[in-house]
Amino acid sequence: MNASAPAGGTTRQKLIDAAIELFRRHSVAGTSLQMISDELGLTKSAIYHHFRTRDELLSTIMEPVIDELAERVQTAEAQRGNRAQAESMLTGYVSLAVAHRELFPILSGDPGVADLLRQQPHVAALVKRQADLLAGAEPGVSGQVRAAIVMAGISAAVGVDFNGIDERELYDQLVTAGRRTLGLKPPRTANLRPPS
Repeated sequence: MNASAPAGGTTRQKLIDAAIELFRRHSVAGTSLQMISDELGLTKSAIYHHFRTRDELLSTIMEPVIDELAERVQTAEAQRGNRAQAESMLTGYVSLAVAHRELFPILSGDPGVADLLRQQPHVAALVKRQADLLAGAEPGVSGQVRAAIVMAGISAAVGVDFNGIDERELYDQLVTAGRRTLGLKPPRTANLRPPS
């Protein structure tokens, strides 16, 4: 294998894919740039050409998901009434989690990600807005606890292999469980299909 580029695909994308797999296996803190270069048969300098630090690589991986979450939060905030906002945030978050099944357990459960998020106040503020929308159906501490359970539960559940369950069924099950936890009734026109 060439020392500067793996066969097929772009080097940058191969680095991202290898990092995701190693983050999944070893955690963010347990994965070094050297491990990523070894995985791909690259020199460490080839990685530095694309990413100066592991945190820069992690930020690159997280950025599209954070952008999509921001869109889902804005959509939910535009709804009228707390319950409609909570429903919109729930279905939006589930569709995002299902679409990014390979990333969500890493992004939500890895201490290395939490450390990086603490350095990015705009992301922490976005997650708080999300939690507030989910909690809006039930004010106070109880609503906040339920929102935290829903967010953590969805993030963890999408990473589980449910014996070949397809994305549609996973989406339906997660929305149903989220509604129960948040005390939401399905809207009259409930369509459990993920939004496009």
